[in-house]
Amino acid sequence: MKNKEHTRQVRDTVVEKFKAGFGYKKISQALNIPRSTVQAIILKWKEYQTTANLPRPGRPSKLSAHTRRRLIRDAAKRPMITLDELQRSTAEVGDSVHRTTISRILHKSGLYGRVARRKPFLKDIHKKCRLKFATSHLGDTPNMWKKVLWSDETKIELFGNNAKRYVWRKSNTAHHPEHTIPTVKHGGGSIMVWACFSSAGTGKMVKIDGKMDGAKYRTILDGNLMESAKDL
Repeated sequence: MKNKEHTRQVRDTVVEKFKAGFGYKKISQALNIPRSTVQAIILKWKEYQTTANLPRPGRPSKLSAHTRRRLIRDAAKRPMITLDELQRSTAEVGDSVHRTTISRILHKSGLYGRVARRKPFLKDIHKKCRLKFATSHLGDTPNMWKKVLWSDETKIELFGNNAKRYVWRKSNTAHHPEHTIPTVKHGGGSIMVWACFSSAGTGKMVKIDGKMDGAKYRTILDGNLMESAKDL
């Protein structure tokens, strides 16, 4: 049998009498309500500092706590796993669940689907060299950097190799290695170009035919770098 729900006025009166020093038994007798009800009202008030009705819990989750933890663990361990893959993995252990439910579980844990950043593939030695370069120029002025002419070669994909990939990650972790897609400068289905720029604008751009080596790179610099510097 469903317990009777008392009015807000009755619940407030219970709390007022409790604050005035009345015990559970005396409040029960004064208001003609069970002592257990008085106790429940006061315990709720102590915990939530209100006698108002709290939001009712929703429908019980279809997934066990173990399955929810496994979904979160799999997404954190394999950030590029898709909702379809997570759905299949839960089905394999006997849990049938919709993609939106999986997404909601991950969101509650702080994991959101975000487009993975593309970052150059760097070995540890490359990272150390870049950090050394950055720290050695911490004191340089903006005017100094305006005089720098930057040059590099890059790969431009001809087909769909640069399609977006999504990762499950938490806020402020976009640049973590496991949340990025490493890129390389050489590969099929693309063209290689060399170009340069400075604060004054862009310089020349040269298409690179064949395999890039030291001799070819020096030839490109000799024929284009100084000319671009003069123009800029």
